[in-house]
Amino acid sequence: MPRLHVHCKTLFTGLEDHARHDQVLTIDDGLFTYVGPREGAPQPQPGEARLDTGEHFVMPGLVDVHTHLVFGNAKSEEDIDLHVSPEFRALRGLFFTQHVLAAGYTSVVVPGDAGQCSIAVRNAINGGLFSGPRIAASSNVIANRQSLNDWFPSWVGTPDYFTGRLCATREEQIGEIRRQAKDGVDLIKIAMDGTHLRPNGEHIAAFTQDETYAMVEEIHRLGKRVAVHAYGREAVLYAAKAGVDVIFHGFFMDDACIEAMLESGSHLAPTLTMLANNVEFAEAYEPSTRCGYAAMQRRVIDAGCRNLRRAREAGVPFMTGSDSGFAITPYGEWHARELEILVDWLGFTPAQALRAATSVSARMMPATQPVGALEVGRRADFILVDGSPLANVSILQERERIRGVYLGGRRVDAQVPGYDPFKVSDFNTLKWSELHTRQRAIEMGKRPARQPV
Repeated sequence: MPRLHVHCKTLFTGLEDHARHDQVLTIDDGLFTYVGPREGAPQPQPGEARLDTGEHFVMPGLVDVHTHLVFGNAKSEEDIDLHVSPEFRALRGLFFTQHVLAAGYTSVVVPGDAGQCSIAVRNAINGGLFSGPRIAASSNVIANRQSLNDWFPSWVGTPDYFTGRLCATREEQIGEIRRQAKDGVDLIKIAMDGTHLRPNGEHIAAFTQDETYAMVEEIHRLGKRVAVHAYGREAVLYAAKAGVDVIFHGFFMDDACIEAMLESGSHLAPTLTMLANNVEFAEAYEPSTRCGYAAMQRRVIDAGCRNLRRAREAGVPFMTGSDSGFAITPYGEWHARELEILVDWLGFTPAQALRAATSVSARMMPATQPVGALEVGRRADFILVDGSPLANVSILQERERIRGVYLGGRRVDAQVPGYDPFKVSDFNTLKWSELHTRQRAIEMGKRPARQPV
């Protein structure tokens, strides 16, 4: 590929709080070799390519650190773990990478799936078999009895094809970490708590502090990054003290948790998008609403935002994730809503939110994939936007405003055909949403209240 000279009227590097003007990007072998004013830029030579971005806003490709690429826009945990094979999940994930890419997300972190699903998708893209975003891949989520990902009853167990992997002893935990490292993951996710509460309403951590220290130390020793699911104070504190790379959620943390994160350098990725969508979009008749799940999430949002704002004010670094891959957060639709939430709910400026979604979130990508900023030495991944996200960060949710996506300096045109969810994702065998008693039939006018004598 010949050297490419990109002329930019307006450019955001991902490392600053302002836009630059009249800039040039020079790209050689997929890397930025010059980022700076037009006056000092290398002059195009015969045979070299040029790109004039016109009025478009030029910025780094976006990074989502919480995309479940192989979940298939699931409606339930059964939809994720029971109804399709790992092979089909991987092929389906490859299909949905196009939806992610078309939304301007050139890099995604996949925090937990089954076996080698996201590893296979990553390798197929890295091998040049298909185009797609850069992927930080993982494997089964390490879970314990009180973990989020130990979904199913104990008499069912946790087969290998389940997303969660029950590791109830120190030996099982370390052994699973070493298996995943051998299989080539980029990161390992630990489910530090779940839905188990003490009588006072406090979340119970699924692992002790000593277990957490041991797991994180071994993961880092093997050169991998660590992500954790943690809602409660105890789980957040254990994870932060152990020095995990990113804590998802952190809604019920306290000052001790914030201090531990500042000391260890752990990042926060609130992933409020799923909660916000569920509260706002779930219909009254849907199980999410009827069982009280959406109401619980509204309470979590209220408490979580107070604590998250305190963490931001204290200087804890934030990453952005959407929890895409569920029916309430379909691929390619809501990734950038997390930026809007950072601004509207947590007090970020648009520039701070953009940096969180680019250069900061890029810290979870493999060291071999330096992305997230328009900077010499980084991969030349960038997007062209119709309008300025610095003026209104919410425009990044409008996929039609993403006017160009470039990976390694090459333009990629994602294919986003529609699909039939009943053939691709929704294989649940649920037939009814209500209990159809005689009284219900009477109330609905389907049966008379009294039969004639």
